[in-house]
Amino acid sequence: MGSECGPGGSQSRAVWCAHSEGWTTLHTNCDQAERPENQQSCFHVCDWHKDLYDWQLGAWNQCVPVSMRSTGVIQRPAVCLHGEEGIQTREVGCVQKADGVPAEDVAICEYFEPKPRLEQACLIPCPQDCVVSQFTPWTSCSKMCGTGLQNRVRFVLAPPMFGGSACPNLTEFQICQPGPCVGPESLYSLRVGSWGPCSVPLPRTARQAPTLNQGKDGKEERVRGRGRVKDPETKELIKNKRNRNRQNRQGGKFWDLQVGYQTREVTCVHRSGNADALSLCSQESLPVTYQACVLTKDCEVSDWTDWSPCSKDCYELNGPTGEHTRTRRVHLLPVGGGAECPELEEKEPCTPQGEGVPPCIVYNWKTTEWTECRVDMLLSQQDRRRGNLTGLCGGGVQNREVYCVQATSVDPASSALKSKEASRPVDDDLCLSPPPNTTQLCHIPCPVECDLSSWSAWGPCTFENCLDTAAKKGFKLRKRRVINEPTGGTGSCPHLVEAIPCDEPSCYDWLLVKLEECIPDNERECGPGTQIPQVQCVNSDGEYVDRQLCRDAILPMPVICEVPCPKDCVLSPWASWSLCSHTCSGKNTEGKQMRARSVLAYSAGEGGVQCPNSIALQEVRSCNDHPCTVYHWQTGPWGQCIEDTSVPPANSTAAGVGVRGGDSSCSVGMQTRKVICVRVNVGQVPPKKCPESIRPETVRPCLLPCKRDCSVTPYSDWSACPATCKEGGNTKRKQNRKRIIIQLPANGGQDCPEVLTQERDCEAPSVCLGYRWKTHKWRRCQLVPWSVRQDSPGAVETCGPGLQARAVSCWKQDGGPADMGACLKFASSMPSLTQPCQLPCQDDCQLTTWSKFSSCTQDCVGVKTRKRMLVGKSKKRDQCKNNQVYPLSEIQYCPCNKYNAQPVGNWSDCILPEGGRVEGQPGMKIQGDIKECGQGYRYQAMVCYDQDNRLVETSRCNSHGYIEEACIIPCPSDCKLSEWSNWSRCSKSCGSGVKVRSKWLREKPYNGGRPCPKLDHVNQVYEVVPCLSDCGQYVWVAEPWSVWKVSNVDLKENCGEGVQTRKVRCMQNTMDGPSDSVEDYLCDPEEMPLGARDSQLPCPEDCVLSDWGVWSRCSLPCNKISTRERTACLIRQPGEGKLCPNTTETEPCSLNSNCYHYSYNITDWSTCQLSERAVCGSGIKTRMLDCVRSDGKSVDLKFCEELGLDRKWQMNASCVVECPVNCQLSDWSPWSECTQTCGLAGKLWRRRTMLQVPQGDGRTCPRQREQWKPCPVRPCYQWRYSPWSECKSEGARCGEGLRFRNVSCFVSDGSGQEEGSLVDDEMCGNLEPSVDGDKRVTLEEPCTSPCPGDCYLTDWTVWSPCQLSCVSGDDLGFGSVQVRSRAVLAQEPENLLQCPEQEWEARPCTEGQCYEYKWMTGAWRSSSRLVWCQRSDGLNVTGGCPMTAQPVADRSCDPACNKPRSFCTEAGVCGCEERYTEVMTSDGLLDQCTVIPVLEIPTAGDNRADVKTIRAVSPTQPSNSLPGRAGRTWFLQPFGPDGKLKTWVYGVAAGAFVLLIFIVSMTFLACKKPKKPQRRQMYNNRLKPLTLAYDGDADM
Repeated sequence: MGSECGPGGSQSRAVWCAHSEGWTTLHTNCDQAERPENQQSCFHVCDWHKDLYDWQLGAWNQCVPVSMRSTGVIQRPAVCLHGEEGIQTREVGCVQKADGVPAEDVAICEYFEPKPRLEQACLIPCPQDCVVSQFTPWTSCSKMCGTGLQNRVRFVLAPPMFGGSACPNLTEFQICQPGPCVGPESLYSLRVGSWGPCSVPLPRTARQAPTLNQGKDGKEERVRGRGRVKDPETKELIKNKRNRNRQNRQGGKFWDLQVGYQTREVTCVHRSGNADALSLCSQESLPVTYQACVLTKDCEVSDWTDWSPCSKDCYELNGPTGEHTRTRRVHLLPVGGGAECPELEEKEPCTPQGEGVPPCIVYNWKTTEWTECRVDMLLSQQDRRRGNLTGLCGGGVQNREVYCVQATSVDPASSALKSKEASRPVDDDLCLSPPPNTTQLCHIPCPVECDLSSWSAWGPCTFENCLDTAAKKGFKLRKRRVINEPTGGTGSCPHLVEAIPCDEPSCYDWLLVKLEECIPDNERECGPGTQIPQVQCVNSDGEYVDRQLCRDAILPMPVICEVPCPKDCVLSPWASWSLCSHTCSGKNTEGKQMRARSVLAYSAGEGGVQCPNSIALQEVRSCNDHPCTVYHWQTGPWGQCIEDTSVPPANSTAAGVGVRGGDSSCSVGMQTRKVICVRVNVGQVPPKKCPESIRPETVRPCLLPCKRDCSVTPYSDWSACPATCKEGGNTKRKQNRKRIIIQLPANGGQDCPEVLTQERDCEAPSVCLGYRWKTHKWRRCQLVPWSVRQDSPGAVETCGPGLQARAVSCWKQDGGPADMGACLKFASSMPSLTQPCQLPCQDDCQLTTWSKFSSCTQDCVGVKTRKRMLVGKSKKRDQCKNNQVYPLSEIQYCPCNKYNAQPVGNWSDCILPEGGRVEGQPGMKIQGDIKECGQGYRYQAMVCYDQDNRLVETSRCNSHGYIEEACIIPCPSDCKLSEWSNWSRCSKSCGSGVKVRSKWLREKPYNGGRPCPKLDHVNQVYEVVPCLSDCGQYVWVAEPWSVWKVSNVDLKENCGEGVQTRKVRCMQNTMDGPSDSVEDYLCDPEEMPLGARDSQLPCPEDCVLSDWGVWSRCSLPCNKISTRERTACLIRQPGEGKLCPNTTETEPCSLNSNCYHYSYNITDWSTCQLSERAVCGSGIKTRMLDCVRSDGKSVDLKFCEELGLDRKWQMNASCVVECPVNCQLSDWSPWSECTQTCGLAGKLWRRRTMLQVPQGDGRTCPRQREQWKPCPVRPCYQWRYSPWSECKSEGARCGEGLRFRNVSCFVSDGSGQEEGSLVDDEMCGNLEPSVDGDKRVTLEEPCTSPCPGDCYLTDWTVWSPCQLSCVSGDDLGFGSVQVRSRAVLAQEPENLLQCPEQEWEARPCTEGQCYEYKWMTGAWRSSSRLVWCQRSDGLNVTGGCPMTAQPVADRSCDPACNKPRSFCTEAGVCGCEERYTEVMTSDGLLDQCTVIPVLEIPTAGDNRADVKTIRAVSPTQPSNSLPGRAGRTWFLQPFGPDGKLKTWVYGVAAGAFVLLIFIVSMTFLACKKPKKPQRRQMYNNRLKPLTLAYDGDADM
């Protein structure tokens, strides 16, 4: 197969013949006719076919039940609860995208995308029956006498769906007979038909002759006589008047008014519905069968104009599109009910295209520079004094302002011209992207304080400058060093060197390193000798130098010593010198230190060296003999950086607009500081007292920061003036503009301008563009042509009903004609063009219309009148002068208007005065500089009513619409805590422990104050940090051993057993050695040296050894095989014949006794530790490392370090304390428009949004994000229809007629809870004539008045509420539906077969509601009860409830339950009332109801023991009578007729059970052994463990 794409390829496969058992055989053994193909053509798919082929998905078919697919028959479940599962299918094919032609192979589409599924599960909902309401009450009888019908109807609430039952009959009839008729019953009625189509009368020529013939009676002649005008002047006047009338007929070209006529049929009908002769209907006059009409003309419009240019004249890729329009004009307006005009304007989105289209202006957000980082106090720092807050550091918040500007152009030439425009602020709505953040977290570096080491020991007296020793001036120095890198360098640290003047200085001296062993003189073994000192030359800093430098120093001499002989006194070596008693020497103080030694063995007395006296056993020497006058250099702070004139300035123009906090500099300056010599505890002294060589610097160079001027944007454009076309727009409007500071001045730069906003009055408002309809004079009344009327009885040619028309034109509000389309679009509905009219006949009375009522000069006094007049010949007719029939004046009393005002509605929110600026005060919430609490005002609306309790304008009550009163918005108060307590002592005296400090609650937060941190159960918060106690900070110090006290005294030898004692004290260890005594408990008791010892005092010539040395260390790991040892040194050789004891002592190593293992122990992390002045941000958390002995004791770290154990833990880690970010809200928005145009419930709202979410301990947002106040109450005037009148067929009893209604002005309070009150129509004069939003006011409509005997349909009911298809309250997703219906009404029993079918119709709707249906039952009355279906909203209905679950409504028993105290149970058997039991016959029927007897224990021979219960063995089966038993058998029944146990049986069982429990309990209590008296346990009052955290506060 080739590699080409598309059809034409081939595929092959192997084909072989196989035996039925599976092995391969020859091809000839298989039928060759059935051999499958081994090759087929195929389509070679390539990647570019993806653009040519795609799956085509068909629509899903109807949902088919799963059961039908398997059996072919729909098997509906007996009870449907949630619907039935089904499957729906669809067709899926692979087609070509271009023309939809199926592809050659489905594999083409499968190559790119799997084939979509062909089936999916679906749900067939349960059938829903039609649901109808209950019947209405019966109507009155259709006849006043004889036999008639009464009707009652019901209406459809829910249509049948998903195969549910159809709707039942909506009407029920019943015959009624009010009484016999007196006289013959009227059987015929005159019925008028509907008006026919409007016809054009015949041309005048066609009816000329008849008109002339009829004119011979003189009437036509009189008309013509009135029409003849022979006077030329009169002719000219008439001509001019006609010309003026033609000019006034504005808009006549927009319609074709042609008056025609229409007729109707009048018939006489029988009650059976059949038509008969008119003569059978007895009526004085027949109704009119003709009337004038306007021929129907549809609206005619012109063709569409061309599309207007696109409203957007620039190109933008992803921006909004523009819009272009096209219009058409009205050529002919509809008349006579013709088709309405279509839309006269069309709009479409558009995008300008072409090479010359410029790109659109782009707007971007721009930001000012960030403000300085502001650090807010945490609650833990809130008690610091206000003066210390300037040094706060760590995490903080900084803000900036965001504004919208025009983006700069890419072209450099145009950008230079538009740079000012590009930075000018514009309306924020022009920037479409999300605005940048206005708040961010920042960090102020915390100053690092100097961390100093301890003072070193005082050095030797040395020259200030060893290179210049001529001055003979010396100093003793002591030093300390900086062990960290402080902020600002080491120059800001305290002094590091202190000096003491001294005499005889030297730069180099000999240092005694050690004394060699005592060597006896003359090479003897014992006796006097010398110790040679080992020395080293050192400088004043203690460093080893060349020995030649110490040539001028005094070399230490050899020390005289003595090696005791066997008979000599033996003394211990000198102890170390004690600490110096004073640090310096003065007049009254002198430093001393001492050392001592003791007698180890006394001499023999003869020939031996005697022991010295006790005084010689101690030595004292002077120390620290330098005077107590310490000097040091003290430095002041560095001064301000000033310009150094000796250094040329840098190029200052290079420093433009820098960033705040940057290190841009413009020149080099210098700083100076004051340096003085200070004597400790005295003050400043002359500089010569301090060493000049270590004098600090007084001048240093510095960098001068650049000056930075304030930078502001140009002024924005003036804001648009508010729309002036609203009513009451005569107030002076303002417009403003602003500019924004984008850079604040720094380092002496130019200050910002004070004025950032400008305001001016708007120009004079232009005249609002509006349109109105203008009506013109009614034309003369046109009658139906005489040729049509002449055959009607009583017709008169020159009078009667007709039709008159008028012209309507479109005008601008400010005057001048306008296009008709403008009024159709913007004005109210067009006034009517025609109206019925009446040409008075010769005998009719003609009157003018009523004038307006005269005005009342004062309320409650006088009357107001209106008048009309007779016109024409009516003035002379006597019947027209009858004032009772034709009154010429009307009088009304002037209204007695009384008004009363009263408050309405709730009080508004408490509103602070706008523009209130306040200074920050403790406890007061400040957002920016807007006051958030304090005194404000709240408002309540006032309403005004007249004496008829009708709502009127509030000005009638001399009220401005509000009452106001002062109110208080409480200021928030933060949680207040105490200051931190002092740190506790470290919990361990050796190794790592914790130390704690705490603060407690002083005041809870309220009114939205900052919340408290988590407190424990005693309202405290703790801070815990690890601490490390040096295991060597407290040491045991033992004084020398006392003189031996020999117990077994050999007076001659002064030797033998004895006791030595010494004092042992716990002392604080320092760098200089143990210093002060402390309490013994601070030292380790296990390591306390012995205070007394028993030993053997050597006799003369005995061997004398030194004290034992320290034990050697056991080898690790500890085991009993290894040993440790200690040694003693030989001090005196033994005499002849005497031996020395062992100088070495060993003992086995035992774990946790004298041998220990060591390991590291790591503590938990501490809380996050910040710098001293930091409130939040980055910090450090630490943990400690312990060295722990195998017996659990913490020891010095050196034990683990000496073993080289692995230290893999990190001791410090960075951490973050969340910064307190206060909530920030925007400014209040302007007050909104009133939520209602009228009424009592209108509100004005203003809102604000959250700009910054609170974090950490920041203040939470105020709950009130929106405020309201009432609108001034305005009466709600509206046009409202009166009810329709009854249908009246003019001149006939039934048939087609008209019904009428009026429109009147009503006033209400807008709540919708009251009907409103009728007021004069003048109150609605400013309203557009519309009712319920419909501008087409319909005051009459055709109707049908049924004739006696007719069967007809009622009017349509109102649409039912929207109803969803639900199961258990869950929407099935089939949408919602509503329904309306028409029922049948009948009047004659004989005509029921002629009745039309009832009707109902449904339509989809939105926002439906789920309804549930359930059966309801009433109480049983005898053997029946009421059962009905009720909807979940409480409405009783028919349908909707499942018939399979309908409760039983009848429970009749057979035979009837006629025994006394018996009734029929729900099971259909007879039972007895409460407190009675059934006595049954042998065949299981109720025999009688008897009172439940009291059971007695029968005695022997008592036949009453034979009473049995038949149902004890088989409760449901009757038993046969026992043979030989006379009479009827009766039984005491524990079982009821329904087979269930009766209530009294349960009561007896429960009583027996309670009695049994009581007996068992009493038996147990009687047999129980008494308890031994318990001793009250005493508990030690141990300290409770410290709670380090508490999740919440119970009473917060």
